[in-house]
Amino acid sequence: MPRTIMDSSQIALLIQIKGLVQGVGFRPFIYRIAHQCDIKGWVENRNDGVKIKAEGTQNNIDNFLQLIFSEAPIASSIDSMEANPSLIECFRDFTIKKSENSSNEITEVSPDIAVCDNCLADMKVQKHRLDYPFINCTNCGPRFSIIRDLPYDRDKTTMDIFQKCDQCESEYTDVLDRRFHAQPVACNQCGPQYELHFENKIISSIEAIISKTVSLIDAGKIVAIKAAGGFHLAVDALNDDAVKQLRQRKHRENKPFAVMFRSVDDMQPFVEINKVEEILLALWRRPIVLLKEKSGNRLSPEVSIGLRTLGCFLPYLPIHYLLFEKLKTNAIVLTSGNISDEPILIDNNEALEKLQGIADAFLIYNRDIYNRTDDSVATVINGKQRIIRRSRGFAPNPVALDFSVDSIFASGGELKNTFCIGKGNQAILSQHIGDLKNLETLEFYEESVCRFQKLFRVNPATYVCDLHPDYLSSVFVEKFSKNPIRVQHHHAHIASCMAEHGLNEKVIGICFDGTGFGTDNNIWGSEFFIADFAEFKRVSHFEYIPLPGGDKAVHEPWRILVSYLYHYFGKEELYILYHKYFNHIPEEKLNLTITAIEKKLNTPFCCSAGRLFDAVAALISNILYAGFEAEGPMRMESIIDWHEKNTYSYKISEIVSFKKTFIEIIEDLNQNIAVSIIAAKFHNTIIYIINDLAVKMRDVYGINKVVLSGGVFQNRYLLENIENMLHAGRFEVFSNEKIPTNDGGISVGQLAIAAK
Repeated sequence: MPRTIMDSSQIALLIQIKGLVQGVGFRPFIYRIAHQCDIKGWVENRNDGVKIKAEGTQNNIDNFLQLIFSEAPIASSIDSMEANPSLIECFRDFTIKKSENSSNEITEVSPDIAVCDNCLADMKVQKHRLDYPFINCTNCGPRFSIIRDLPYDRDKTTMDIFQKCDQCESEYTDVLDRRFHAQPVACNQCGPQYELHFENKIISSIEAIISKTVSLIDAGKIVAIKAAGGFHLAVDALNDDAVKQLRQRKHRENKPFAVMFRSVDDMQPFVEINKVEEILLALWRRPIVLLKEKSGNRLSPEVSIGLRTLGCFLPYLPIHYLLFEKLKTNAIVLTSGNISDEPILIDNNEALEKLQGIADAFLIYNRDIYNRTDDSVATVINGKQRIIRRSRGFAPNPVALDFSVDSIFASGGELKNTFCIGKGNQAILSQHIGDLKNLETLEFYEESVCRFQKLFRVNPATYVCDLHPDYLSSVFVEKFSKNPIRVQHHHAHIASCMAEHGLNEKVIGICFDGTGFGTDNNIWGSEFFIADFAEFKRVSHFEYIPLPGGDKAVHEPWRILVSYLYHYFGKEELYILYHKYFNHIPEEKLNLTITAIEKKLNTPFCCSAGRLFDAVAALISNILYAGFEAEGPMRMESIIDWHEKNTYSYKISEIVSFKKTFIEIIEDLNQNIAVSIIAAKFHNTIIYIINDLAVKMRDVYGINKVVLSGGVFQNRYLLENIENMLHAGRFEVFSNEKIPTNDGGISVGQLAIAAK
């Protein structure tokens, strides 16, 4: 309320703050520091950020502005703050105004935030929240998973059906309370509730729910648990029979499971953790972090299936903590609750139906998940945090660019899909969608596109897609644009890394992945470019070989091995090597494959680095069939002897030939050299090839900045060693960190290229 007496010592500012400032306790924070600094005026949420009218003495205003930056909530981020002189209105107090839907401009939307320590403490002392599994405050709790629209208020979330009780309402309106204007505020009396469905019974008491769920997991049963962004399947990670049962029921033969541990201390006996990894594990974002497994640990070998790395994460929901308080185990497998290749399930009835043959019990709750989000996955390489799958805890935080991408829609790729929309200078990257190869995932994709456009007030004027005409993401774009901008797949990879690091110039771009449609209609994936956002020049690549069966070869990498051996040694020598090294393949299949190569039947030309790795893994580790994408290369990486520094021979011209490499690998196999040594020498060979070509390209083009991108660079040994070698050669080296280096990041690259 304005005051009637004018004080000449007072000044007034109108402050506009943009960034991640909604759903993170920012308005209550502003309210508290305003009272602390004796500031009068108001704060309000708007689509385009937070607006503040502040009146006070110059000294108090200065203190207020300083605290905005130094004490902001942990999950918030301030992209810009503009403060302009304003008329003094002589306010008597400081208030929070009703949110205003003012324009098509938008602020950022907060990802879901892991439960905070204060709420965990409250859960044990507040009578109305004792063991309440949906406890939250302005500093934690659900955000993106429940939001339908902006500005972020309760009536625009899936909390709208829950009427606050008098006690929650009093906390919500009390400026001194941590739940002041916390939109999902609730308690045992008025908020969402869990139910446990088991053997045609429904258990409703939280005490009984926790007790029964714990007893089921301790007994080796599989429990489907509805989490923040979708359902999980949980079993005791130390119970070998239970994990085997989960694999069998889910038809997930070889792919590793992620494990949630009670605490970092409880992880220590199982994995190696450095300081950067420990920080990443404990972030409020709570990603799964890939860690090196310790030998002799007590986890079921069915968890990681011999990969020697383990995806680990910490509890992030109150329900996780409640379960771990009573579980005998300190580690549970927590994997996505879905049917193979389909999106994670979010609907109660659909989960009860589709997971019926997998789960023994269902722990569900009565609040809708509006935006589904898988767990995010990250790793640490060369001391840097790298996002592999960007979803819960990260989406939909935008990537800030130094140029406008406004009103552009980028559809992404076919595998590990994300899409991206441009708003001003922000690239708003979707959560992980998945592989667009079934109806359910495509429906999730289309639904999410519509929701993002509505939520962020974007009506695309420009559409961009992959060069491949048959990608479903490309087909989707063609519904809206007759002539979308088509971007070559590997150019988009390089551009994604350039955009992340603010590189707006020509670079040496090196992209290694499994597949991507090339401008010559062949399959690329070993690209040495001179590139900027506008164009690229392909300087070199690996040698083309036929890919027998096309996409089928990805699942049957023995076909790729046959093609390499036939290409380099001919049919007679191929048969000798077949009988010696991979005779588990029926000879009839071998003959049919050779015939297909000779007659050029469904054998597209391919120069992909990923397929080369598949072939070598098939030869040295006998990984002839892949249970999941890149299984062979991942297993080959896991056995590397990191002390081995030798390489194999190779030939570089306009293309890179691996004939000498294969000859020497076979010689090592004939001499019974350890597979760990062979794996190391092969990886070292690739590292030296990259370095040699980078040096040659620098000499010719005078460019010293190297950008590394593509899914093959998820390989820790490869990326760590090539970065170090290039740095030693005085290159400036850039690789993906905040944006996935795999196909989950190419939509950002597409967006940047379209903008330029």
